[in-house]
Amino acid sequence: MFALEELRRLSDARFLSIYEALAEQGFGPLDGEVAKLLRFRPQSIRKLPFETRAKKGRQWLESQKSPELAYELLGSYLVRTKKEIVTEFLDATGVPHEEGMIEDVEVSRPDGAKIAEALSALDAKHDPEDVTTYLAICLEMWPDGQELETAWRARSGVAPVN
Repeated sequence: MFALEELRRLSDARFLSIYEALAEQGFGPLDGEVAKLLRFRPQSIRKLPFETRAKKGRQWLESQKSPELAYELLGSYLVRTKKEIVTEFLDATGVPHEEGMIEDVEVSRPDGAKIAEALSALDAKHDPEDVTTYLAICLEMWPDGQELETAWRARSGVAPVN
């Protein structure tokens, strides 16, 4: 749910930058789905500008209403391009990990008392938008993390669901 909400709040320019960061050999991460929607052959999709593909990809992703797909896209972006945010947050909040990979998410949880300080340190070193996106990913792993949710909602402007 949180990753999907995070996806919805991103500006078009921010989504495009994430989409481009995940491109491989000229293909965006959702180009296969975009090709199906537009009835293009998979190779032909590259004729469309990246902006168009990203916009259509985002529309498709949002229409799926799948937190898992949003988590995959945003998580892939963070691990591939901003891994230091992941590892620094986990280190600062006492979560054991191996290069950002957590063996047991149920057992290894961030120390709530350390979250505010960790976020402050991350904001000083990294783009706060990326840090906010990472918080949404954290909430998918630890949805009952009240300190995480409070911080993400304050940063994202997404109101609590009643």
